[in-house]
Amino acid sequence: MANRKRGFFGWTWYFTWRFLALLTLFLLLLRFAPPPTTSFILQSDYPVSQDWVSIDELPAHIPLAMVASEDQLFPQHYGVDFNAISKAIEQYDDGQGLRGASTITQQTAKNLLLWPGQSFVRKGLEAVLALGLEAIWGKKRILEVYVNVAEFGKGIYGVEAASQHYFNKPAKYLSSKEAAKLAVLLPSPRNRNPNHLTPYLSQRVVWVERQMRQLGTGYLTPILK
Repeated sequence: MANRKRGFFGWTWYFTWRFLALLTLFLLLLRFAPPPTTSFILQSDYPVSQDWVSIDELPAHIPLAMVASEDQLFPQHYGVDFNAISKAIEQYDDGQGLRGASTITQQTAKNLLLWPGQSFVRKGLEAVLALGLEAIWGKKRILEVYVNVAEFGKGIYGVEAASQHYFNKPAKYLSSKEAAKLAVLLPSPRNRNPNHLTPYLSQRVVWVERQMRQLGTGYLTPILK
């Protein structure tokens, strides 16, 4: 029997499901092992400093500071905040540019597998990958990878490297205020220093600390236990 030639859609499906299978296997492996590197680290223009630390070894106020600053609905959503995306699209339509709307899960997906910049293509991939991370990893693992791969300065990745660089001590000894100072670096880490904050960023630290108190020390306990 002669083999039938695959059409365009046949070949597209042939490669798509194999790619998705490999991606799923890759994410399953990273569910248990620290990522050997990330796409952002590979694209870094600076010498890289990173030290992996288990989230179980960190005080609870470190991930709480990141959630308070970046994504307070993290425990509730499934990787994508559709309301925030809708608002970001409205702002884009008003000529304000495509920005914001990324959850911590989306930021983790971006840092791990994608590239810098703003575009609908990258945002779409970011959202799809975020849904996959939520399904395969769960909240605790996402937070653990996030605090270990987020950029906190030029070539400084993860809270452990950031703590050593800025405060000369392991991350497990960071105070709540120091954690808040690191959290406010995240939107623009290469242009900010927690030891030399602008008046605006100093007020932002105060705001993050207030949000941490309002959320409460046990806010992340259900997903970190």
